[in-house]
Amino acid sequence: MNNSVNINNKKAKYDYSLLDKYTCGIVLNGNEIKSIKNSKASLNNSYCEFEGDELYVINMHVDQYENSSELNYEPKRRRKLLLNRQELKKIQKQVIDVGITVVATSLFITKKGIAKLNISIAKGKREFDKRNLIRERESKISLKRIKKNFNN
Repeated sequence: MNNSVNINNKKAKYDYSLLDKYTCGIVLNGNEIKSIKNSKASLNNSYCEFEGDELYVINMHVDQYENSSELNYEPKRRRKLLLNRQELKKIQKQVIDVGITVVATSLFITKKGIAKLNISIAKGKREFDKRNLIRERESKISLKRIKKNFNN
């Protein structure tokens, strides 16, 4: 088993402007933690949603543990997130705004063996924002090449 598990949502930074960041625990069933420790999880297209006063992560895929005898396992079930009440209220106030959502950015295991999820308050980017981001990144790369060739 690998102790340095770090599963990232790579599309989150591309599709959203990340504002605030929170680290929270997750309520998992028996064998799910073993699958996560084996890096058998994915955060693609995962987001968080309020149900009453509680926050749940939706669309987080955790494969069934290979040695599990659990019958009707649901890999993309809703999983409750563990945050304190002040953080939940703060997030809930921000999510009321139009265009603001909560996305899961990374999943990791602490030194004590506890699964934690990094979530971010995010605002969706428009298509032209994404194009500008790509254009800026490419111009930085070309500037580095020019400086490298100039120094040689």
